[in-house]
Amino acid sequence: MIHFDIAGIQVELKKLQEITNMPDFWNNPEKTTPVLSKIKSLQTKLSTYNKIESELTNIEGLNDLLISEYDKELSEELISNTNKLEDEINQLEIQTLLSGKYDKNNAILTLHPGAGGTESQDWVQMLYRMYSKWAIANGYSVKELDYLEGDEAGIKSVTFLVSGENAYGYLKGEMGVHRLVRISPFDSGGRRHTSFASLEVLPEISEDIVLDINPDDLRIDTYRASRSRRTAY
Repeated sequence: MIHFDIAGIQVELKKLQEITNMPDFWNNPEKTTPVLSKIKSLQTKLSTYNKIESELTNIEGLNDLLISEYDKELSEELISNTNKLEDEINQLEIQTLLSGKYDKNNAILTLHPGAGGTESQDWVQMLYRMYSKWAIANGYSVKELDYLEGDEAGIKSVTFLVSGENAYGYLKGEMGVHRLVRISPFDSGGRRHTSFASLEVLPEISEDIVLDINPDDLRIDTYRASRSRRTAY
């Protein structure tokens, strides 16, 4: 069970909205973008929470009606609405748990084939299509950053950006080596092959990072260059 701090979200949202009312706020795009992005994220959370709360009230009302008088259609509607609400709550729970340092960032994915030549390169292409379709189906955008086509089929390497809230949080667990066992379409003998592909997942880091360096941790060495004299004969 998670604790959804609705009051804390409302307070944080109010503070950020007050910042946008400052006279010089819109003069610096580098500072404006992160604040507006955070405001949008908090507003989405509040909207989702209010929607779930409203649907829960409706479900409780339907349940009270069924208790007083049973109705088959009403009962089916109650079950359908309850299942839908459960999915929405589970989704909200996952989003709330994605609280890592970079979980909300965009994700940069890189796929490389393992040993196996064309087999592994074809497996990389399958994975690339799979992750791209998943991203688009879940409201993310996909941008290809680097692409190296395979010799006969598939992909030798591909790097792509998945953009959207919590992209890195959702995809970071996919990092590692992925294995496929199948009857090879490239083997005339119809033998079974095992293919490997590695996936690296990194968060996209914005350029507005501020490094906090303690002066006490710095060591400054001073060097003097010696001047040499050459004599020509």
